[in-house]
Amino acid sequence: MADNYFSRRGMLKGSVATGALVSIAGSLDLLGFAKAWAADSPFKPEAGSKLSLTRWKRFVQSEDDAFRAICKAFGEATGCTIEIAEEGMDDVQPKASVAANTGQGSDMFWGIYTVPQLFPDKALDISDVCNYLADKYGGWVDVAQIYGKAGGKGDKWIDMPVCMSGNYINYRISSVKKAGFDKVPEDTKGFLELMKAMKANGTPGGFALGHASGDGNAWAHWLLWAHGGSLTDENDKIAIDSAETRDALEYCKALYATFTPGTISWNDSFNNKAFLSGDVHLTNNGISIYVAAQNGDEKTKAIAADMDHAYYPIGPVGKPTEFQVCFPVMGMGYTKYPNAVKAFLTYWMEADQYNKWISESKGYMTHTLNAFDANDVWTQDPKRAVFRDAAKRTLTAGYPGSIGENAASALADFIVIDMFASYASGQKDMDAAIKQAARSAQRIYR
Repeated sequence: MADNYFSRRGMLKGSVATGALVSIAGSLDLLGFAKAWAADSPFKPEAGSKLSLTRWKRFVQSEDDAFRAICKAFGEATGCTIEIAEEGMDDVQPKASVAANTGQGSDMFWGIYTVPQLFPDKALDISDVCNYLADKYGGWVDVAQIYGKAGGKGDKWIDMPVCMSGNYINYRISSVKKAGFDKVPEDTKGFLELMKAMKANGTPGGFALGHASGDGNAWAHWLLWAHGGSLTDENDKIAIDSAETRDALEYCKALYATFTPGTISWNDSFNNKAFLSGDVHLTNNGISIYVAAQNGDEKTKAIAADMDHAYYPIGPVGKPTEFQVCFPVMGMGYTKYPNAVKAFLTYWMEADQYNKWISESKGYMTHTLNAFDANDVWTQDPKRAVFRDAAKRTLTAGYPGSIGENAASALADFIVIDMFASYASGQKDMDAAIKQAARSAQRIYR
């Protein structure tokens, strides 16, 4: 069986790259493929190896089921089992930090954004894995190369950005139309008018202004960048005190006035619950709200039928300024089984596994290797379409400056979100909000 499969393995690269994503393994099941793959893979787990992985708690059940099936097949084929621990999205980074500082903990951490950049010298060098996959699957998208490499540049890969999660506007179609709009406006001025009209109709929106690592960081940075503001400039000098930042703050305050109450304390789960309960009719999120609505009761199924997704509006800068969630996996330098880590990461990204996993995420995950553009998950349902190019449209942490430990720390400290929240809610005046953000940034970028 293995010989038959690998006599045709060259077809795999070509078929995926041209969009023919039908598995060439034929009747091979997941375990059968895993065994055939293990026999030929350039990465071999150490004898007696056993791995542990800490990941964020899933938002789409079928994604988690598919991931666990991949882990199970890998273990049965190679003898290297994988123990999975789940943590809240905001809790992976502190767990990884403790492990990095103590040299004890999971062999792999799967977090968001820039977690590996907090301690690049503690990460396992996986350059050979990432280069192998790039050669086989049409190369990594640009932002994946930035997130994956130490400091965002050079040749050393300290993590594998397995996917991005598109974070876009989720909205109720009927509520937008009732507000007098055929669709979500493509500009920030029109978007504010929509939000005002929805509030007046009793169908308000809401965006997280609490410490929400995914949703909060995503929309707050979009808003700042959309007006031409940024925490630092291209040389990593603090640049938050600017006329552009002040414009963004004024816009945020006007937008906040249209929100449902309580968004100042929302974390990454609150907007999902508020949308599915009918408390808000527009928010930013991955596609997980839509998937949950489709899989729920009759009430949420009706919400799914009435909802769609849109790109973030374009601000005064005149171009997209999206900030999508990157999901990097890092192997820890202290692991006893570095070859097993490399073998598993490679196996996960092979077409027969990765295509199925992306499909089962229902659009929540967007691929980071170019060869997977043609996965039919993006065409099965037109309401998923905006998520397809998330990895190619997004800006990066630290924009327009460098990614790295400083940018990672600024995200982890919620500097931009706190600035917007303190001004929009009236806790601080504009000067005080900006000065606090500048002081916090200066402590990091000193």
